[in-house]
Amino acid sequence: RKALAFGQQKINLHRLGAEFEPKALRPTPGSADLCLLVSTPLVEVMAHLQRCDVAIEANDAMQFNKPSIAVPASCKQFTVNLKHVGKLPKAAMGHNWVLTKAADLQATATDGISAGADKDYVKPGDTRVLAHTKVIGGGESTSVTFDVAKLKSGESYAWFCSFPGHSGIMKGTLALTK
Repeated sequence: RKALAFGQQKINLHRLGAEFEPKALRPTPGSADLCLLVSTPLVEVMAHLQRCDVAIEANDAMQFNKPSIAVPASCKQFTVNLKHVGKLPKAAMGHNWVLTKAADLQATATDGISAGADKDYVKPGDTRVLAHTKVIGGGESTSVTFDVAKLKSGESYAWFCSFPGHSGIMKGTLALTK
């Protein structure tokens, strides 16, 4: 039996066709068999791995702190918690979070600008928008919860800030994961 140890954690090395127990459900050549030791109960570890929410921060430098979001397919609903960690008011440096298919990002952002601040820069009734938060200013927080059933496996999704001039750099990707 051989393993590569990293502190208390290890990667087990199996010979193809002569795997030992415990082993991966379907051992394949070139894959990793990780053995992680934790003091947390397994139920809590599994719940953490399949969280149905994410916290995202936006700042006065027009940046989100995450480039991508993975949404577990096991979630019925998913919540995005947006916090503006800057200091500027929403009229000067407002931020929101808008989810669309990747192919719809630019057109949705353009139509949102025309909708105006009172509509949070989201065109009312826009079916391309799968979910969105309100626009917030420095020190404020908001959230949105959406049905995961709206997402399709293999589809490319994008999220962005629709405040005028922000969508070009304040954006990320979202994927439905198994």
